[in-house]
Amino acid sequence: MLVRTETVRQSPPTPAVVRVHCAVGTAVVHWKGPPDGPGAEHHVEWTVDEDITWAANTRPAASPTPKLSQDAGRVVFRGRLSLTEDSVAVLDMGGALILFDLAGPRPPDGADGSWIEVHVGRDRVSVWPYLL
Repeated sequence: MLVRTETVRQSPPTPAVVRVHCAVGTAVVHWKGPPDGPGAEHHVEWTVDEDITWAANTRPAASPTPKLSQDAGRVVFRGRLSLTEDSVAVLDMGGALILFDLAGPRPPDGADGSWIEVHVGRDRVSVWPYLL
């Protein structure tokens, strides 16, 4: 996914944190690229270190459109869900594929292919730049 990044000043300083702007929204996340990377456009891969737990941090989306946002210190991903047989979920957020593990019971029947929202702690989300 192509994003534009800007450095977010923190006090006290923490590992690099950036505001990511993309076609589907904006959020503040951890930067896993070189120190001089923020402040430019990058193709990034998303890493989320939190499992999907249906009805806890994941629910059906009110709108069938991809979205990236923040709500009360949590990053909100909205996209189309694909489930695999090995307890892995793939969220398609505007063309960016984000992998999640499934925790707890599997999502309900009919969830595969549906639009969902996943709310995760900001400190659990990172972007990793890569070159095409």
